[in-house]
This record gives sequence, C-alpha cells and structure tokens, in this order.
Amino acid sequence: MNSSDQGAYDTRTAENAQARPDLNSLHVREDVARAGRCANVHLPTGRTCTLPARHPGSCQFVGPEDAEQVAAQ
Repeated sequence: MNSSDQGAYDTRTAENAQARPDLNSLHVREDVARAGRCANVHLPTGRTCTLPARHPGSCQFVGPEDAEQVAAQ
C-alpha cells in the first residue's frame, strides 16, 4: 500500500464516522447500518435490530437471515 492509498482510506473512514460513528463498533452490523437501520447486534445470540436508525425505545432483534434481507434492500 502506498501513501496515496492510505490517504483515500482515511478520508472514507472519516466520512463514515461522521455519518454513523457507531459503525466502528463490534456490536453494529455494518451492512444493515448502511441500509439506514439501527443494526445493533445482540452479541450472545447474533440477532440484529432492523428498526430505523436512532429509533425510539428498545431494539427489536431479528435473526441473521432476516437482517441479510434488510441489508440487501
């Protein structure tokens, strides 16, 4: 990797951090978050919240297959 590649990576990372600072967290499923969803993952079960991002109230978790369908939309 050369220095220009590293600079491009840093720019994308900074843009993502401004839009969704939680994307760098282990408990957020990135593909679901990019679809505009909450994407919090219940780590013991692997289930993902597919409610809209920054929704009020508690998360509603669905299985990995359902989260995959939401991410693909």
